[in-house]
Amino acid sequence: MGYRFTLDDVAFLQTPLGIEALDSASMLDLSAASMLADIGELRRRYGSYDGALIETVLCRRRGRARLHAADDMLFTDDALQQATASAVARHRAAEIAERFGGAVVHDVTCSIGAEIMELAAHEGISGVLGSDVDPVRLRMARHNGSLSDRRTTIVRADALTPTSTADVVLADPARRSGAGRVFRLDQLTPPLLDVLTTYAGRPIGVKCAPGLDYRMLRDRFGFDGQVQITSLDGAVREACLWTERDGEPNRRATVLRSRPDGSVATYEVVDDGADQVPVGEVGRWIVDPDGAVVRAGLVRNYARRHRLWQLDPQIAYLTGDDVPAGERGFRVIEATGVAEKELRKRLAAHDCGSLEILVRGLDVDPDRLRKRLKLGGSRPLSLVLTRIGRKGIGFLCEPGVRF
Repeated sequence: MGYRFTLDDVAFLQTPLGIEALDSASMLDLSAASMLADIGELRRRYGSYDGALIETVLCRRRGRARLHAADDMLFTDDALQQATASAVARHRAAEIAERFGGAVVHDVTCSIGAEIMELAAHEGISGVLGSDVDPVRLRMARHNGSLSDRRTTIVRADALTPTSTADVVLADPARRSGAGRVFRLDQLTPPLLDVLTTYAGRPIGVKCAPGLDYRMLRDRFGFDGQVQITSLDGAVREACLWTERDGEPNRRATVLRSRPDGSVATYEVVDDGADQVPVGEVGRWIVDPDGAVVRAGLVRNYARRHRLWQLDPQIAYLTGDDVPAGERGFRVIEATGVAEKELRKRLAAHDCGSLEILVRGLDVDPDRLRKRLKLGGSRPLSLVLTRIGRKGIGFLCEPGVRF
């Protein structure tokens, strides 16, 4: 459990002395080996604010991987864990601006304000409001919102009490409690169904954990909007439920990939009904579709678009003679059984010294299997383990290559 910030902590961190103290704390190692000495140094210089300083610096370091302004932001540990990555929030802001040009957007669970920073930065959005019930996070959100060139309005309000007539509403119910991560829809704060009911008839996007069982949401609770699954650099980040999307596909996978120049490449796969693809023998390449495509149930739509086919109708691995641009492919060397004795023999014959193992449809722990194979060669290879029908099969491949 992270440090519990007070309003006094947040106020101090925004003063000239607090800013100086954060600069000093950022120069410390703050590792397990140095922590006692670092705490002593900060407590000697800044008194009881040592905990707030250490937590802020550690959160900033962890936040750099996904938040572009992390080094200037204020966080709580829980809020950072649920904060939307800058690239994902920026893409959502662009989508809202394109669909609702000049819209006013209200984030009704704004927390520390990571999302509203990106909303405020987009010129196609005319106004940004943020609200939350936690006074400490609101104080942090005001600070973080001030990092944007455009003004944001932050107020204290319950998400289940509409407090604006904004054109678009966003919500991100908390997925953590004092006991850890929660998974049931009614355990979210506020409960997901209550949020959807409160804003019925208004455009709203509700961010949820990517493991959300959206099929149950449709079947049991009648949700008839769009489910958007988003990934960033290969990691599935969230499911977003959109209402008021009449005439649009009900499932959408959004894949974001960071480029070396700092820009982000994007492609989407939608439920367009074109999901009839052949099943056949392995081609030259095996393709493991992005997790957003798999989680959204759009593997066949993706395969049809790129003229790929399936090895098995129930398994997400695809195969073909070419690899789609931007995707990672595994060039097949040979097929093999999945018994360890046979795998060890085939890997030794190919002088394998390091091995990436991918598994779908089989109960195999890649790390444990790799240790038991006792590799002794010099060549890096990849091993794709799956099943076709009821039979396990392996494909020994060259190392994965992104095209």
